Amino acid sequence: MTETSHRAGFVSIAGRPNAGKSTLLNQLVGEKLAIIAHQPQTTRTSIQAVLTTPEAQIVFIDTPGIHKSDTLFNKRMMDTVRGALQDRDLILFVTDSSKPFEEEDEHAISALDRSCKALLVPNKIDRVKDKRLLLPLIQTYTAAFPFVEALPVSARNGDGIDQLKRAITEHLPDGPAFYPANYSTDQPMRFLAAEIIREQILRMTRDEVPHATAILVDSWEEKPQLTKISATIYVERSGQKIILIGNKGEMLKKIGSKARVELERMLEHKVFLSLFVKVKSDWREDPAFLNAVDWRSMIGSEQND
Repeated sequence: MTETSHRAGFVSIAGRPNAGKSTLLNQLVGEKLAIIAHQPQTTRTSIQAVLTTPEAQIVFIDTPGIHKSDTLFNKRMMDTVRGALQDRDLILFVTDSSKPFEEEDEHAISALDRSCKALLVPNKIDRVKDKRLLLPLIQTYTAAFPFVEALPVSARNGDGIDQLKRAITEHLPDGPAFYPANYSTDQPMRFLAAEIIREQILRMTRDEVPHATAILVDSWEEKPQLTKISATIYVERSGQKIILIGNKGEMLKKIGSKARVELERMLEHKVFLSLFVKVKSDWREDPAFLNAVDWRSMIGSEQND
C-alpha cells in the first residue's frame, strides 16, 4: 500500500457458535458494540461496526454462529448469515483453536463461497498451552477451504489483533471511506439497549431461559441528562417468567441494575430503566413478533415516542 492510498471494504465475521466472534469484533473496533456471554448463539442478527484508521475504513459485519436451523427464528438467523457472506470484500472465519476440528466445523465451512477471499482466524489461543498444536489444526482447516492466510489471535486478551488488523487492511481494495470518521455502527439505540438487557439475562440465568427470551423496548424518552427506557422481556413459558422475576423480584432487579449501569456507560448520562416480563408462547415461530424485535424495525423509532 502506497503512502497516499486509502483502502475501504466490507468484512464479514463468521464461524460456529461460541467461537468468540463478538469478542473479536469488540476488540477490533476498540469498543463494545456486540454483547458477550458464555452461552453459544449470543449473537442473533448481523451487527455492523466501523473501524476508521488513517489508512483504511473497515466495515465489520458480525453474524450469528453457523448452525443447523430448526425453528423459524433460527432459519432467519441463518438467512442473515448467508446474506452477510455475499458480496463481501473479505471474510474472517473464526474458530475455537482450543477444540479439535469436528463435523460441525465442516458444516460451517460449507456456508462459505469458495470464490470469496477469506482469512482463517483461530481464536482463543490463550487456552492452548502447547502452541505447536496450532499448526496441524490450521492445516486441517486450510485443507477444507482455500483460506488466503491464517492469523491466530486471542480476542479476550488482544494477542495477534494488531497483526490481524494489518492483514485485513492489506486485503481490502483501494477506495474512499463509506462513512464519516466518527461513525461506529448502524444499530439504533433501542436495539443496543435491548441487547444490553439480554446480555444480563444471558449472564445471570441458565438452562433454556436465556434463549427463550426476547426484548422489546416499549418506550424511550430523552430528557436533559436522563433517558427513561421501558422494556418488556418476553419468554415462552410461565416457569421461565418465574425464574426471571425471582424471589420477591430480586432477579429482575439485578438484571435491571446491571443493564442500567451498561446503558449509562453507553449513553454517558443517567438512565431510568423499567423492566416487565410477559409470556408469549412460541414467539420463535411468530413472523410478526420476529419482525417487531428485528433491529431494522426500530430505526427512527426513537424520534416517534
